[in-house]
Formats: sequence, structure tokens, C-alpha cells
Amino acid sequence: MEYVFRILRCDPMKDEHPYFQDFSYETEEKKSMLEALMDIRNEQDCTLAFRYSCREAICGSCGMVINGKFDLACRTMVDSLKSSVIVIEPLPNLEIQKDLAVDMEPFFEAVRRIEPYLFSEGKIPEKGHRIEDREMDKIFQYVNCILCGCCYSACPVVARDERCLGPAALAKLFRFVKDPRDKRPFSNWSRVNTETGLWGCDTVFKCNEVCPKDVRPADGIEALRRKLVVEKIKRIFRKER
Repeated sequence: MEYVFRILRCDPMKDEHPYFQDFSYETEEKKSMLEALMDIRNEQDCTLAFRYSCREAICGSCGMVINGKFDLACRTMVDSLKSSVIVIEPLPNLEIQKDLAVDMEPFFEAVRRIEPYLFSEGKIPEKGHRIEDREMDKIFQYVNCILCGCCYSACPVVARDERCLGPAALAKLFRFVKDPRDKRPFSNWSRVNTETGLWGCDTVFKCNEVCPKDVRPADGIEALRRKLVVEKIKRIFRKER
């Protein structure tokens, strides 16, 4: 098959505006989008910039927009697109560093703000913090997050307010709050009880739609909202008594 790869290019150091550049690409083999981009970089334009690492849909580095769909380039097969013209763009809501590589720092900063690690009490057990399988099943959906940033980039709330934590961070917070091993105090995680936190979400479920690992971040946000309200009511009731 012969394809036209229409790639959004931008080098902020010298380009005033982003622009599309077409590359002709022909292959007789089954190739992933990442492999095709590597071929184009190696054989046609060595200045083409994009990010990747594991090539196995685990690291989340190669998130981009392919024919309007948010996905990982390493798991998207070229022939699956059913089109001879393939438009590739960087993830939105994040500043372009060069071509398809974007600055992920705002996304990772949002994740850091929710403190994504176990808050344990006392000494660490000799065999580590154990958890029953039935309890792990309740949070396994959210453990699957690979921090690719697709949900953050597709979120209309983040698009209008860069202060918002975004879907990945809030879903990851629920993953820890729901974990029976986590002992973080209510005062710690209830800090997301704000318009830029839990209540900023419009529940349009775009994050669920674009997640390559079926994490469904909006489900975690809704569950965290319910848990927050229940905890608030419990605290009011205890004070009244």
C-alpha cells in the first residue's frame, strides 16, 4: 500500500506557526504507526521528532492523534486505518516541544499533586503490604493507567482551565483512596473538593473514550465524588451527635 502521512510539524525555535508536511510512504509489510514514523525519520527526514520507548503499549510515550483518534502509535496498525491519507497531530492541551513531542510536565505535575503512593501506618511488613485478590479487583481497572496523557489531552475542562487536575490524576487518587492498604487522612485527599478538582469535571466521558487501556477515568471521578459526599455527611452526623 502507498500512503500519504500528513504530519503536523512545528519547531518553536524557528517556526512562527505549526504547519502540515506530507510524506509519501509505501510498505508491503504490516507496520505499526510507530514503525512507519521511524521509517520516515530514518529514510526521509531525520529532523522529525516524536517520543517513544517500549514499543509495547506499556510506557505510554507515543500518545498522539491519528486521523482524529487519540491513541498510541505503537499499537495502531497502519492498515487498520482504512485510509491512504493519514493525518498525525501531537496531543492537544500540552505545549509542543517539537513536531509530535509535547511538554508532559503539566500532566505529571497534576499527578504529583495527588501524591500517588501508599500512605501506610507503622512498620512495613516483612512481606510488604499484602492485599486480597477481591480487593485488588476493585482497583485493578485504575492500576492499568500508563500515564500516556491521552485523557488529559482530550479533556475539555483542561482545555479551558489549565489549573484543573485532569482525569488521570483524579482517577489515580481514587485508586489509592479505595486501596485498603492506604491510610491517607481525609484532610489529605479531600483537597480535591474544588472546581479545579473533582467538581470541574463535565462528565462528558471523553477520557473514557480515548483511554488506550480502558481505565475509564470518569468512573473513578464519579466514585470519588460519591465517597467524598458520604464522608462529609458522616462527619456532619458525628458532630451533631
